[in-house]
Amino acid sequence: MKINKTTNNLQLMDLYDYYIAIDWSIDGASIARMRSNSMKVIINNIASNVKSIKEYLKALKGKKILTIEETTGAQWLYVELKDSVDKLIICNPSRNRLLEEGSKTDKIDAGKLCQLLRAGMLKEVYHTDNENSYRIRKLVSAYDDLTSARVRVKNQYSAIYRSIGLKKTEKGQYDKKDKAMNFILEHQIAVMKTLDEEREKFEALFRETVRNNHIIKQIKQISGFGDIQSVRAYGIIIDASRFKNKYRLWCYSGLAKNKRESGKKSFNKRDKRYSRKLKCVFKMATHAALGGKNDIREYYEYLLTEGYTEKDARNTITRYLATSVYAVMKNKTKYEPYHWRKKLEIKAA
Repeated sequence: MKINKTTNNLQLMDLYDYYIAIDWSIDGASIARMRSNSMKVIINNIASNVKSIKEYLKALKGKKILTIEETTGAQWLYVELKDSVDKLIICNPSRNRLLEEGSKTDKIDAGKLCQLLRAGMLKEVYHTDNENSYRIRKLVSAYDDLTSARVRVKNQYSAIYRSIGLKKTEKGQYDKKDKAMNFILEHQIAVMKTLDEEREKFEALFRETVRNNHIIKQIKQISGFGDIQSVRAYGIIIDASRFKNKYRLWCYSGLAKNKRESGKKSFNKRDKRYSRKLKCVFKMATHAALGGKNDIREYYEYLLTEGYTEKDARNTITRYLATSVYAVMKNKTKYEPYHWRKKLEIKAA
């Protein structure tokens, strides 16, 4: 079995003796299997504990490939079952359209998932068994949740004033005798204060993470990347080698469009399922870099002199920063400022 880590498509190059799929929940698990020399699907219900699943897998002699859909417990199952099979794939459930047709039970879903695995039609979701990298990923996810909560509460706070025809800057003009309004506003202010305090704790932990991780330290050297965006970039990407080249990373981040053809017509379209969080990281780094005096700002000004519009120049800078992060993480090297200038000199020569 050869995995294309860039597109996550499975290309069946070798044959396994067993193709196995598990539909897992906390209350039970349905496990389906197919032999390499048969199209018959055998499905069993077993206990959802890891011990029962490992015993089932151990009883199957030969090369085994196992798939599980991405769920809340997928990372835990990945770490626990990885050594029990020759290959374990956590697959993207949104791509498994076959599961939506007909009757739906755990046993039926496991059987259909097994057929998709056998046909090589699954899309892999990246997982790692590196505990430190996974801890950083969970930290980034929790920070993003906190940020979303802060934005939501602040928007609600502003909406309260708009509901009575005032701007937030005119907060002293509402009726002070309205007890309900006073209570709501005090509550919102208290929540915002708590979230701000929690954010400071996260930022302190981010600074500690940067100090203890060599690769994140190198990402921080890239213009526009501070502690937060450096940790976020690492926490989302984890392993740059899973992208075949920088263009794959651009597509994953929503920074490039895929070429499509239909009816002799050619057009470009962005993949709807790109990582919006990673795109946000690169866009925020672009904004920060262009606000300072550094190599990235000089590159931006050079692009403007070459006839780029401000929008195109910004997009080029964003891709350049994404490429820089990709190079630092994949090659484990230091960031090289003004690399864009060297490329121009080579091209001119």
